Amino acid sequence: MDFDKEKAILLAENIKGFIEFVRKSYQQKNSYLSDPEKLYRLKLLVDEFHLQIIADELARINRFMYEQKYTRLLVNRFRKALHIIGDYIDQNSNELFIFTARLHTLRSICSSFTYI
Repeated sequence: MDFDKEKAILLAENIKGFIEFVRKSYQQKNSYLSDPEKLYRLKLLVDEFHLQIIADELARINRFMYEQKYTRLLVNRFRKALHIIGDYIDQNSNELFIFTARLHTLRSICSSFTYI
């Protein structure tokens, strides 16, 4: 159970890192790295799926003790959001290539959870 708790905390930290990376890229107007319109749409997707809330809840509920039922619910919600966000990044990989590494990391961590 301790290993599952650590995986959940690791996922929460990586979700927060992804959100921060998207927001900083949008605020700094990194037009030489990403198309501003595509970046704005990605930011809207991140906000629409409330990834910050999912990450905060994952970190909160697994801080002291592993809560399997609620963690499973949050991971499944994140998987659905990640599927849509990942498809968007994959379809626009020429403009959003900078996010593919973070996307791959999130997909790997999600796949380490055995339950669906």
